[in-house]
Amino acid sequence: MTDAIRVMCVDDHQILREGVAAILMREPDMEVVGQASGGAEAVSLFKTLRPDVTLMDIQMPDMDGIETMKAIRDEFPEARIVMLTTYAGDVRALAALKAGAVGYLLKTMLRRELIDTIRGVHAGRRVVPHEVASQIAEHVADSLLSKRELEILQSLSLGNSNRMIGEQLGISTETVKAHMRSLMSKLGAEDRTQALLLALRRGIIASQYPVQYRSH
Repeated sequence: MTDAIRVMCVDDHQILREGVAAILMREPDMEVVGQASGGAEAVSLFKTLRPDVTLMDIQMPDMDGIETMKAIRDEFPEARIVMLTTYAGDVRALAALKAGAVGYLLKTMLRRELIDTIRGVHAGRRVVPHEVASQIAEHVADSLLSKRELEILQSLSLGNSNRMIGEQLGISTETVKAHMRSLMSKLGAEDRTQALLLALRRGIIASQYPVQYRSH
């Protein structure tokens, strides 16, 4: 079909790519022209296929979705890319939209909103789920965490204690505690565990392996 919307799907999970393909296969005005399992492959494939709409996982092992999108848009600024994510994290959503994404779709919404999203962005609209838009609006005026606070949160996500974080970053335990109090205040968290969960949920830091947390 010459007038079909040509879609490329980029995700490191084959099951998700196949699921998207199965959904689109039922639509007479759409076709999946290519699939990629990583960022580098996606950039190369985009140059060959020039799809109308690209569905891009925001978190991939070699290059994340935002980096991949930037690489594509540097050469093809007209590229229409929809970010796929498991989390409605407002920080990553805002970063993706600022970088040029025309849509942001939670993977839990694929069955009910994927088709309308593809048609919408192909028609020139920007499509952002209400859940994501409301989080962006709620936190847009939040104080940004400092680079050091982000480093401490990322180290905390690995299960490191204050002492271990201090040794890793070359600062004292008391300085770690001071930064911890500051970031907890900015996030509106009552303790370090809640601060970490909020940071992960909002996409402020990338998720790590589940661990037990130590405070000393």
